[in-house]
Amino acid sequence: MGQEMLSTMMRTVLLAAAALAAMATAADAQHAPTRRKVVESVTIAAPADKVWTVIGNPADATWIAHVTGAERVADAAKPTYRLTLDNGHALVEETRKLDAQARSFAYYLTQNDVADLPANDYSATLSVVPEGEGAARVEWKAAFYRGYPNNDPPPALNDENSEKAVRDWIHASLENLKARLEKGGS
Repeated sequence: MGQEMLSTMMRTVLLAAAALAAMATAADAQHAPTRRKVVESVTIAAPADKVWTVIGNPADATWIAHVTGAERVADAAKPTYRLTLDNGHALVEETRKLDAQARSFAYYLTQNDVADLPANDYSATLSVVPEGEGAARVEWKAAFYRGYPNNDPPPALNDENSEKAVRDWIHASLENLKARLEKGGS
């Protein structure tokens, strides 16, 4: 066999191996979790300061869907709140940024049962923006990975269903907030 023929065969083998590796990587990427993002907003017929009074108080979380109470975790390094759910489980959120001037609240879930909220590595920011004198828009931006971190998730914990569940939870929470504040509550 000549040197040129051997060199051509080696290039062919290397190209084939590279193509197989690329196909395997693409196949793995289809099953790996991807960071999901959800953005929901609602306009509330209440002044922005009144809306912020609720949003900016993490201890007042009963407007959040399925939350029956909240308490500050005493021994946490950062402001952290345990949100008790109506099924007895809890979400634990760590405050990352609470900016009253900008009316913005960012937090990270440090504890979450995926049966309650099918999301991992969940973080969110809520902001209140005035819409004239007597109205405000609340925007809730969340980013997370699906409820099952490994390949081949069960249907309830796949990317699409995790995103749908988080979106539904956020939407219901915003509607609860709207109803509470528009009824004259605080």
